[in-house]
Amino acid sequence: MAKGENIFRRKDGRWEARYIKGRELDGKIKYGFCYGKSYREAKEKVTQCKADVLAGKTASQSALHHRLAFYCDEWLRKKKKKVRESTYIKYTTNLEKHIKPRLGNCYPQGFTSDNADDFTDALLFEDELAAKTVHDILVVLHGVLRYTATQLPGYSAININYPQEIYTEMRVLSCDEQEQLMKYLLTDTDPCKFGLLFMLITGVRIGELCALKWSNIDLKANTVHIAATLQRLHNTTADGGSQTHIVIGAPKSKKSIRTIPLNDYDAALCRRFAGRDDTYLLTGTENYMEPRMLEYRFQKYTQECGLEGVHPHTLRHTFATRAVEAGFDIKSLSEILGHSSTAITLERYVHSSLALKRTNMEKLDKVAGF
Repeated sequence: MAKGENIFRRKDGRWEARYIKGRELDGKIKYGFCYGKSYREAKEKVTQCKADVLAGKTASQSALHHRLAFYCDEWLRKKKKKVRESTYIKYTTNLEKHIKPRLGNCYPQGFTSDNADDFTDALLFEDELAAKTVHDILVVLHGVLRYTATQLPGYSAININYPQEIYTEMRVLSCDEQEQLMKYLLTDTDPCKFGLLFMLITGVRIGELCALKWSNIDLKANTVHIAATLQRLHNTTADGGSQTHIVIGAPKSKKSIRTIPLNDYDAALCRRFAGRDDTYLLTGTENYMEPRMLEYRFQKYTQECGLEGVHPHTLRHTFATRAVEAGFDIKSLSEILGHSSTAITLERYVHSSLALKRTNMEKLDKVAGF
C-alpha cells in the first residue's frame, strides 16, 4: 500500500478505498468509497472511479470546487444571446440581488429541496416580497440548477416548491366611470389624452402605446399594427454612464405582434386626431413619451375626474371586460390583447360584473326544469 493512497483494511477484513466525489453545501469534501476482498480489488475499483472522473463520467475535480455563483454567471452568459434585453436584465437583477447574496457561496452538490424551501421562506418573510416576485426568482434559480446539472455529471437538479400566488382582483372601470373618463379625455383633447383614449378602446399595453406611430395605423383598412414596445431598462455595462436607457424593440412575445381591427367609432376618432406618419401617437411629434411620464399624466387626469385606484393598465383590463360583456369569443379577444394563450385572457383579464352574472343566470329561465 503506497503512502497517500487512502486505501486501508477494515476491522471486518475488507479493504476500503476512498476518493473525492464532490462537496457538501458548505464546501466540505464529499468522499466516495470502494470496497474489495483484497487490497488489489479495492485499488482497481477506486482507480476506475478516478478514471471516470477524468473521462467526464462524474464531475471533474475542478468542477467540484465551483460554487453556485460560478454557475449563475455561466448560465446568465449563455442566456444573453437567447433572450430579449429586458428579460436578460430581469435575470441579472434576480441573480445579483437575491440568489447570489444568499446562495452564491454554496456548493451545488450539497444543495437540497430543504435549502430551496429555506431560501423561499427568506424571500417571503424576511424580504417580504410578493409571491409572484418570489416565483420569478425561483424560476431563475431552477434554470441555473438545470444548467448546473449539465455541467456536473451525476448531479440532478432538485425540485423546487413554488409559493402559491394570492390572486388580487384587478381594478376595472364601471360603465359609468368609463363614460366619465372618456368625456374628460375628449374635452380639450391633446395627443396624450387621445393616446389614453386609444388604449381604452383597443386594449394595447402601455409600452406598445408609447412606441406607436401614426404609420402603424391604416385608416384605409381600419387597422392598427402593433410591432414594437418602448421601455426604460437598466444598463448592463458599468461604463460610468447613465444607469438606465430607453429601448424600443419587439413586444414581449411573438403573439404580441398583431394587427387589431378598428370599429367605425375607433376609426373615426383616429381620423379626427391623425398626425403625420413619422410622429408618435402620444406626442404628435417625432419625440416619444416614456411610460413613467404617461403614468404621471394619467394620474393627474384621473384625479381631476375623481377616479381612485386606477392606472394606465386599468384601461387594458377595462377594454377586456367590456369585450366579454359585448359577447367577444375568447380566442379573438386573446389575439387582440396579444396573449400567448387564451388561459391568460381567462385567468387575468376577464372580470365579470354582477350585472353580467345576473344576465347569465337569467338565461337558465329558458331551460326546462328551472
